[in-house]
Amino acid sequence: MKITINMMLAAMLTAAVCTQVAAQGFNRESFPEGSYSPVTNINRSGYPRVLTDNSVMFRVVAPQAQNVQIDLCGTKYDMQKSEDGTWTVTTKSQVPGFHYYFLVVDGVSVADPASQSFYGCGRWSSAIEIPEEGMDDFEVKAVPHGEVRTVNYYSKVDESWRPLMVYTPAGYNEGQQDYPVVYIQHGGGEDHRGWMEQGRTAQIMDNLIAAGKAVPMIIVSSNSNVHARNGGFGGGYSWQGMQAFRSELLENVIPFIEKNYRVKKDRKSRAMCGLSMGGGQSFYIGLRDPEVFANVGVFSTGMFGGIAGASNFDLEAEVPGMLTDTKTFNEQFDVFFMSCGEQDPRIDYTRNIVKKMHDGGVEVHFNSYPGDHEWQVWRKSLHEFTQYLFR
Repeated sequence: MKITINMMLAAMLTAAVCTQVAAQGFNRESFPEGSYSPVTNINRSGYPRVLTDNSVMFRVVAPQAQNVQIDLCGTKYDMQKSEDGTWTVTTKSQVPGFHYYFLVVDGVSVADPASQSFYGCGRWSSAIEIPEEGMDDFEVKAVPHGEVRTVNYYSKVDESWRPLMVYTPAGYNEGQQDYPVVYIQHGGGEDHRGWMEQGRTAQIMDNLIAAGKAVPMIIVSSNSNVHARNGGFGGGYSWQGMQAFRSELLENVIPFIEKNYRVKKDRKSRAMCGLSMGGGQSFYIGLRDPEVFANVGVFSTGMFGGIAGASNFDLEAEVPGMLTDTKTFNEQFDVFFMSCGEQDPRIDYTRNIVKKMHDGGVEVHFNSYPGDHEWQVWRKSLHEFTQYLFR
């Protein structure tokens, strides 16, 4: 009952704020000088506004509310109310990239009707996009564009129809050639939409392919939140915890793609990668199924430490042969790549495990990027990883 009441309150508050925001127009003269409307806004002539120092100014019309906050990446900012019922606040300077946020109106957290919505944090979320200088490969440019399609396949694991999002490069529809394929996995609280929407996969690949920095490839984003009918679940940082999604990927997703798309079907033409939870899936499934994948990317996983329950990770026990038959392990993989954000709590644990790998002779590429556990780091990870593939 409590959940139902909260949901009703959230719906009422969202409707009220939405009506009030829609009713109020903003003149350009009222905007702070030098500010701009992020691409994540619905109304590109409204609020929120990104200021010259990358702080963000929010403005919400809610005259009947008693308290309004902005929850930006877990940091809450108290908004100040003016006599006309308008609430405003300016955040501290934000790092470039994609940031989830929520309105908290009288204690109820809701999506901001002024923002586009993205599935993240286990719910529909608002977002602010702050561009980073020098990373125009994340933007739409005047190059040949591929397509992102949403298709459905039948899962024998989940016993239901499930969605996939599939990027095909420019020229796919007109040509006859077969393409290598990357199976890319989202993080916890997200789904198959994450990489294609928040992650800007199509923009990144279009620009890299057009510049000759990456070979044309297909990228498949599946929903790895799999609940097997036998009670298994597709998450968890253990080999056993990966089994439901492993079955989903190997027995359902890959066969569907290879039946319905022009893809190369040898192991050297397949890659698996993912972020956070998806990084753990890629580590276990990708590295323990070398007959399926010859290329693996692990981005910002917490399985080595930095999250609750992760400690004392035994490389040899989790990937048999990695340290005791390293020569064979290295020969099996064309690309093994790992990354993490430099402000991510997982970074030191990741660096330590990479050092153990290097000390043991494992051939693994590693890079870190400025940022926490966030999409700008994962975009850069994909941007780098795909340039190594299928050469």
